[in-house]
Amino acid sequence: MGLRSGFILAGAVSVALVGASRADERPEAVEAVVVTATRIPVDEQRLPAMISRISGQDLANRGADDLRTTLSLVSGAEAPPGGDAGPASAVPSFWGLHEFDAFLLVVDGVPWGGAFNPAISTLDLNNVDRVEVLKGPSPVALGQNAFVGVIQVIHTPAGEAHPTVSVAAGEHGSYTGSLVVNLPRLGDVKQSLSLSGEHQGFADSFEKVRDFKAQYRAATPLAGGDLKLSLDLALRRDRPQSPTVLVEGRLTDETPLNANFNPADGRITNDSLHGTLAYDHATPLGMWTTLASVAYTEITDVRGFLRPELTDTGEANADSQNQRRRILDGYLDTHLSFEGPFGAKLLVGADVLAGAGRQISRNGEYYVPLDGKVRAPSTATLHVDEINTIKDTRVFAGQYVQADWTSGPFNLLAGLRVNEMSEHKHSGHVDTLDPAASEAAGDHRAGARLSGNLGASWRLWQSGLDHVVLYADLRRTSQAGAVDFGPDYTPDVLKIERANIYEAGFKGVALGGELEYEVSAFRLDDHNLEIATTDANGNPIIQNAGSERLQGIEAEARYHAAPALDLFLSASWHDATFTHYVASEGGANIDVSGNSLTLSPPWLLAAGVVYAPVQGLGASLVVNYADKRWLDLVNTARAPAYATVDAGLTWTRGRHTLFLRGTNLTDRRDAATGSEFGDQSYYRVSGRKVMAGVKVAF
Repeated sequence: MGLRSGFILAGAVSVALVGASRADERPEAVEAVVVTATRIPVDEQRLPAMISRISGQDLANRGADDLRTTLSLVSGAEAPPGGDAGPASAVPSFWGLHEFDAFLLVVDGVPWGGAFNPAISTLDLNNVDRVEVLKGPSPVALGQNAFVGVIQVIHTPAGEAHPTVSVAAGEHGSYTGSLVVNLPRLGDVKQSLSLSGEHQGFADSFEKVRDFKAQYRAATPLAGGDLKLSLDLALRRDRPQSPTVLVEGRLTDETPLNANFNPADGRITNDSLHGTLAYDHATPLGMWTTLASVAYTEITDVRGFLRPELTDTGEANADSQNQRRRILDGYLDTHLSFEGPFGAKLLVGADVLAGAGRQISRNGEYYVPLDGKVRAPSTATLHVDEINTIKDTRVFAGQYVQADWTSGPFNLLAGLRVNEMSEHKHSGHVDTLDPAASEAAGDHRAGARLSGNLGASWRLWQSGLDHVVLYADLRRTSQAGAVDFGPDYTPDVLKIERANIYEAGFKGVALGGELEYEVSAFRLDDHNLEIATTDANGNPIIQNAGSERLQGIEAEARYHAAPALDLFLSASWHDATFTHYVASEGGANIDVSGNSLTLSPPWLLAAGVVYAPVQGLGASLVVNYADKRWLDLVNTARAPAYATVDAGLTWTRGRHTLFLRGTNLTDRRDAATGSEFGDQSYYRVSGRKVMAGVKVAF
């Protein structure tokens, strides 16, 4: 399908939406309850913080099956696919900060990716009940490693899934399939199973995404309480894309748009097994909840990156890495929720998050023609110039207390947490060309810090369902330095990031409950932010910056225009700047204080229309706009603004639904994410993709 077919699809969707004047009744709405900020259910409208709640039905109506489309209508959020973790991953940004590890990904109450980095590529968006997106950290309930935002994916409980089977096929040889089913009950044991797989092709014929994911959920009464079991399996066999090098302030045109310069054996394999047990039990004091999880992941990452000089003389012009990584994660949380004095809901608990990661990276160099017509050699044929190893063990423990008090129109949420951390890191470097240059080093960092929040909301006015709520909150948090598991020798444990957050806004409902809206103003003052830069030899490194300030205004609204017709609108203005930072770029010190953070567009806009009747013709249309943004720390290379369009058509008759969906129909290929492994290299927005398929409910 070409660009013309994309515009035909968008036009057909527009016609269907214009004609959507009457529809069957919308299914009954789910109560607006959220848990990400507090661990215990609270009314989203009373929560003194900005949070977006996306139901599983909303995702299905828009055909959202990855993080980008899931967040496409959330104000101030981006999640372009790709990045250093490969085409199955994404790099979300909140509040104008575009960093892979600056947010926390949570799945059913468990930090996904454990003590290291968010495991986006193994995230399963099949059989989802809802997604909650909290702006800013959750410093008490979830503790460290929750910095500018939290994404929590909550799957449907065991035995309560909506059974479906779906298959689809589309451009570049792509095809997908999924199955969700409730298994037969075994006595009191409820069970459900979810399976999904995909083979995604791209305009770059080398790039591929091949995934298989499985979820098993079980729940049963036990000893007066409820026991829940979750097992998640993810198998990934992808081939990575190549980023484009920045030359003289713009993405070079010396290399073709869809060329791939990875070694012939370039691949990213990721096998992950995750198990979780949760137990709830009512006690004389209140509800006691314990959750324990363990995950094991094996990753092979074979990649190559062009050097920014872009020489094409037959001499080596690219660097290769052949990495093997093993990560073991464990998580334990136990807490008691009960009613305290004056009717306050109290939460007292403790948790521990631990991880052990090991990696060996065999690095070399190679030559590949810049015209992209000849495949680069396999790493098996290259000389290994250096071998770098990492052994990292980190433990985060916390004890927390939280109070949620409501009196009439007032709500007060306050909490305090003690965070303790310990990290031991040992790195080795073997130089096969100059053995005397080989070295090894160990580093350790430990400490304890307080984090907390204080927020209040006031229901200023109410008439029937309509109301207006004012809110404000203060939050203080910290985040341990990331381990990027890059190819280079990085022996230091980075400093802990510290941030103070101030937020105020209003939210409410109008027009008899048909219009929901929220507006928030925020400011975040941060110290020791992690920045990707280069050393004196041009090797990519991660270092702590001085201080930064993120501030802005975000707004989003949803209007139920008809029983099956919803209109969405979101807008955000961000000002993300370095307040003090002398960067080490290529071995030189450059003062970038006052400059904008990279890949931070001042304006993000989104508009969507979703028409989803129970039977007959349905349609969706989502338009996203990203403003101009700087690509480099010195703010000399500026990427243009761009817009993307996603659209879909459905036809439902009985239990069968035919669908046609397209993403990025404008086929924009702008710079979206910077590489931390390739010097001055940027990943582009994924190209247009159109898929057609059928879904059957049973």
